[in-house]
Amino acid sequence: MTATRRLGLFIAVAIFAVDQLVKWIMTGPLDLLTVGTVELLPIFRFHFVPNYGVSMGFLTAGSETMRWALVAMTAAIGTGVLVWLWRERNRVDVAALGLVLGGAAGNILDRVRFGYVVDFLDLHFGEFRPFLVFNVADAAITIGVLILLGRALLTRSGSESAENVNA
Repeated sequence: MTATRRLGLFIAVAIFAVDQLVKWIMTGPLDLLTVGTVELLPIFRFHFVPNYGVSMGFLTAGSETMRWALVAMTAAIGTGVLVWLWRERNRVDVAALGLVLGGAAGNILDRVRFGYVVDFLDLHFGEFRPFLVFNVADAAITIGVLILLGRALLTRSGSESAENVNA
């Protein structure tokens, strides 16, 4: 296994572990399920929201069949990301794919265990919320996708520099 692949898998495992640890703190010791909301700053709070859908609440699972269909769909996407990570040679892309894979795995485990994804991070400016309530996994997926899009749109060329490629 190349160092680049190890990097991507390390990032995926680290994101998965941090995501699950933070979710455990929020639902266990902090007991957000009962408390509901913990104000941290005027613009940021912990606020428990069970997310039965996927990105931005789309495809809400209203039944057990839909729940497991979402698990299967996200697992298939995660498998595709793993294959891409395994084949990718660029370290930046592999790191971004590791973020996406780790986040996807964290949210898949939530959906399997609870039937929903545990969301709790709420950034807001008065009533304006630039994001829905989210979690560490969602943030990792978003950052990974933005890195991939940025590289695809701004930096990709026919020939990659040798310093970015690890065969």
